[in-house]
Amino acid sequence: MLELQNNRYSFGGKFLDELGEKYGTPCYVYDANTIANQYRKMHEAFSGFPHRINYACKALNNQTILQCLNKLGAGLDTVSIMEVYLGLRASFRPDQIIFTPSGVAFSEIEEAVSAGVYINIDNLSVLEQFGQRFGGKVPVCIRLNPHIMAGGNSKISTGHIDSKFGISIHQLRHIQRVINHYHIDVTGLHMHTGSDILDSEVFLHSADILFQIALEFPNLQLIDFGSGFKVKYAPDDVETNLVELGQMLAHRYDQFCGEYGAKPQLWFEPGKYLVSEAGVLLVSVNVLKQTTSAVFAGVNSGLNHLIRPMFYSAYHHIINVSNSLGRERIYTVSGNICETDTFAWDRRINEIREGDMLAFANAGAYGFSMSSQYNARVRPPEVLLFNGADFLIRRREVLEDLVSTEVSLEDDIFNELLSVAPIN
Repeated sequence: MLELQNNRYSFGGKFLDELGEKYGTPCYVYDANTIANQYRKMHEAFSGFPHRINYACKALNNQTILQCLNKLGAGLDTVSIMEVYLGLRASFRPDQIIFTPSGVAFSEIEEAVSAGVYINIDNLSVLEQFGQRFGGKVPVCIRLNPHIMAGGNSKISTGHIDSKFGISIHQLRHIQRVINHYHIDVTGLHMHTGSDILDSEVFLHSADILFQIALEFPNLQLIDFGSGFKVKYAPDDVETNLVELGQMLAHRYDQFCGEYGAKPQLWFEPGKYLVSEAGVLLVSVNVLKQTTSAVFAGVNSGLNHLIRPMFYSAYHHIINVSNSLGRERIYTVSGNICETDTFAWDRRINEIREGDMLAFANAGAYGFSMSSQYNARVRPPEVLLFNGADFLIRRREVLEDLVSTEVSLEDDIFNELLSVAPIN
């Protein structure tokens, strides 16, 4: 959490201005204790029933972060075969990893089966191929689409009728015909409605649907509710009340188990909830530019490092690390990419001067993991804070990283090209 101490901003027990000086900007900084606290909060909120928390590693997949969550006892939610391998490399056991792809080649699913991880299928065609290939030899989970809009933003809601994710609950009979024909061993059901759930009733409504459907599957070992729990982005923002949600879910779970005759484990797969508030992005102000309608603060970062504001219209609170006592003025904070990479429009921030350091809060989730080398700009370093110490967990990229995967052609190839298409 960002704190103001003697007019200096600190995060994770370290002053941000010192971190910026030490590692340079732009720079991602994560606090391990915040990640641990978020994990424990969720674990305690769901203590009323058997559960497992699988970290959605697409949010932030640095090996050190994965190892931290592994030590805390989390499982891992993955969506690509490379994420599976990252998890295995970070010491997760195969049985701790669930693989939930969408639209991938079947060969990728076969590769995940070979790796020994748990497979979650969201497509009838893939389910039939899986049955043909593995029959009842490999247990499987099925992802359903409940046709529920969560969060109000179609870009981060994944359970509505127009979503590509999951098999429609109205195709249940078709699912069962495929299962019965190929004797598929279904041991799990999965549902994920999306991100930024404000109203617990939306989540509980999808839980009611999933519990009802689960009654038709006699061998379930788990029921996976996904995630989507909201964290605070703006200072006056609200977050999902997990304690209240856990209590209401426990009541529904007890009712379900009484009817089902067994107690499947409930799984959750938070990403943003665990790491969003644990991260900040430090940037420096290159230029101030006043136009007829706005004052732009141009920083040394852009959508290549943090694309969420441009991609999702996401809000990130911005503070002026260098001038905490300055009077508030209105700025539009923009990046240095040759696109409209605006981080914030008409934002009240303590007076900004060229050279000042700014901090973007809630940058732990979908920040670095969605970054790119667009405009041939390198990706920033990542730093982990733990118990008052700071550790570099990814160095800043350099020019060699931009071209490291390229393969050069021999000069005679270019000479032949010029002979075919001479330039006058």
